[in-house]
Amino acid sequence: MLLGTMAFELAYAFCFLLMQLPFSTIAQTDGKNISLGSSLTALDNKSFWASPSGEFAFGFQEIGKYGFLLAIWFNKVPERTIVWSANGDNLVQKGSTVELTSAGQFRLSDITTGKQIWVASSYGTGVVYAAMLDTGNFVLANRNSIHLWASFDQPTDTILPTQTLSQNSRLFARYTASNYSRGRFQLTLESDGNLRLYTTLFPLDSINSPYWSTNIKDSGVELMFNQSGSIYLTASNGSILTMVSDEIVSMQDFYQRATLDYDGVFRHYVCPKSTGSSVRSWNMAWSTLSSKPKDICMSIFQDKCVGACGFNSICTQDQGPICQCPYGYTDMDPADVWKGCKPNFVPQSCGEASSPEAHLFYFAEMQNTNWPVTEYNYFQPATEDWCRQACLADCFCAVANYRDGQCWLKGSPLFNGRIEPGSGIKALIKVRNESSTLISGDRDSKKKDNSTLILVGSLLLSSSGFLNILLLLITYLLVSRMYCGRAKVIQPYLVMNLKYFTYEELEEATNGFKEELGRGAFATVFKGVLRSSDNGKYVAVKRLDNMVKDNELEFKAEISSIGKTNHKNLVQLLGFCNEGQHRILVYEFMSNGSLAGFLFGESMPNWYKRRQIALGIARGLLYLHEDCSSQIIHCDIKPQNILLDDSIGARISDFGLAKLLKMDQTHTTTGIRGTKGYVAPEWFKNFPITLKVDVYSYGILLLGIVCCRRNFEQQAEDEDQMILADWAYDCYEQKKLHLLFKNDDEAMEDMKTMEKYVMIAIWCIQEDPSLRPTTKKLTLMLEGTVEVSIPPNPSSFTSSIM
Repeated sequence: MLLGTMAFELAYAFCFLLMQLPFSTIAQTDGKNISLGSSLTALDNKSFWASPSGEFAFGFQEIGKYGFLLAIWFNKVPERTIVWSANGDNLVQKGSTVELTSAGQFRLSDITTGKQIWVASSYGTGVVYAAMLDTGNFVLANRNSIHLWASFDQPTDTILPTQTLSQNSRLFARYTASNYSRGRFQLTLESDGNLRLYTTLFPLDSINSPYWSTNIKDSGVELMFNQSGSIYLTASNGSILTMVSDEIVSMQDFYQRATLDYDGVFRHYVCPKSTGSSVRSWNMAWSTLSSKPKDICMSIFQDKCVGACGFNSICTQDQGPICQCPYGYTDMDPADVWKGCKPNFVPQSCGEASSPEAHLFYFAEMQNTNWPVTEYNYFQPATEDWCRQACLADCFCAVANYRDGQCWLKGSPLFNGRIEPGSGIKALIKVRNESSTLISGDRDSKKKDNSTLILVGSLLLSSSGFLNILLLLITYLLVSRMYCGRAKVIQPYLVMNLKYFTYEELEEATNGFKEELGRGAFATVFKGVLRSSDNGKYVAVKRLDNMVKDNELEFKAEISSIGKTNHKNLVQLLGFCNEGQHRILVYEFMSNGSLAGFLFGESMPNWYKRRQIALGIARGLLYLHEDCSSQIIHCDIKPQNILLDDSIGARISDFGLAKLLKMDQTHTTTGIRGTKGYVAPEWFKNFPITLKVDVYSYGILLLGIVCCRRNFEQQAEDEDQMILADWAYDCYEQKKLHLLFKNDDEAMEDMKTMEKYVMIAIWCIQEDPSLRPTTKKLTLMLEGTVEVSIPPNPSSFTSSIM
């Protein structure tokens, strides 16, 4: 025993010494030497030097039509993700060169000016070769293979595994996704040892106050990104002070990077290297493992910058942030959200002290919308009506925020704009009448066209009294039609936060409702593309076929309730159509289909992804149940109603539609809302329907996610296995959970976590609703914050599928 202990300690010590060696010493044998006199010319995206494995490349990347960027990128990832660049602020033109001169200088020159754009500053002399290493590090080295310059020591917005940041090192976010010049955010490892994220006083690099920090007392000396994928701060003795990202992912199977993105979020990304069994179900694209901060919209709260988005805009956290304009405003530049939003109307004039224009304005309401630190006046106590009148009478007021007797008057430009779910703050946005749907130029043009038509008619028909009478009649009809048409356009916009579409627009967007994505008992979904003014964005157009059509106010109320929801685990409602018998909802398009297709396909999805999906669904339900402005019971949680976004993130769809459907137009023929197998027992017993019906459905869904099978399998190997809920409880009670996962190697290696998830699911499907956890507790159990106790026998599951 003693010899074994000593051997282990010696092996551990040897491994520790190896880890302390400089990365450059270990990595330099991987390099493929680039000799003096070598050069690259910017001609296309094929001009590069690759690392020995071909996984990284150094060379020129063409950035749109603007020029060429000298960069390092992942060369085997389809999108060739750039991780370092030399000239983001000064792109060079076609024909420009980068050269390792005979004197050992490495420089980039622009062909149009002949000037040197960038040079790698190597300390001292003696460079004899360059190399692109398999770590993603590009180096200049001397005869002894000592690195005189390394891209790892001059990072831009990204760090890679084996790379470190020392004190006072910085990462700068790029300006936009396609603009590699320095942007508005900075990550710095401070001299006090804390890692902090800052906004900058753009276009200067000067910093504002931090919006995220590690907040440690001990002084960190390095930010490490180790070969296991963990990112952490270390002390001078090498001990770990705090974890920045503790997600452990195999470097053998995944590419990894940590990037300060242009939106100000520091994200840890992974991308599978192949489609082998160890990474099955992962898309060959980057997925986010962790992010700091988690909600940047709520993190930036400063009085010297625009916030997470531009002036007058609103930040919404949705895999994001997403920047949007408030009602009555449009983007100054759709390609650059930092330029902010501008009003579609002429602001209120301050020409008269009595503000005679006050009667020309009205208020558009947006719930849970706020622009903190923008107010120039504050009143308490005040009624909402008094607050409205105070803003109308004040020509400087652009928005009034109101909540619980408090009134804030805010002037333009507005900054720090964001959606604050559950805050109860109402934004009253002052908008000029007649400008809610038409830009003034278009409106004046239409007025002019109608006036011209009437004038020409008068001249042609004024030759007789009879014709004059006819003229008056025609004039009346034209004017009436003009105002009636305008009223029809303006009226739907009373539903805030949503865009109104005409039936003609949606018919055009879907090419005559041609490409069907799915069909249910109450709706058909089509794929559509919005017109060019919306940047050709794909949408899902849901045409409601069977629903309550008599109550116009109820329809608007429900659509308004759905439109006010905003969460990264919900499918976002973008707009609607309510024209005659046509009632259509327009949602964002989810590129990866439904959870049903993901779970029940030919290959078994990755266990880590399944866990993330389960947690995402729970968080979305928690938002619907507790955090959105009006509580929503979904009533139909099932795999087909969980959609997957570009990052395989879970998005709940069809929430809020229950009140729009007839009682006899659901997926069953019993008048029960929901789908067989997922319906809570209380639907059959005339018990009160509460939030717990969604918890029950989630429990059945969670079992399907854990076991990768449907809730009912007619072709099961054994009759006892046909109903998943029955079988899962039997396996749990008999301590034979391995039978549930016999074809899932990952599950077998993580049996403790799998058992916890099965226990949570059993709690959720208790026949007695009072025994089921709340959505809050359910989420905390999944996150590991709350212990999961031993669940009782749920009694009976069969009633829910018979």
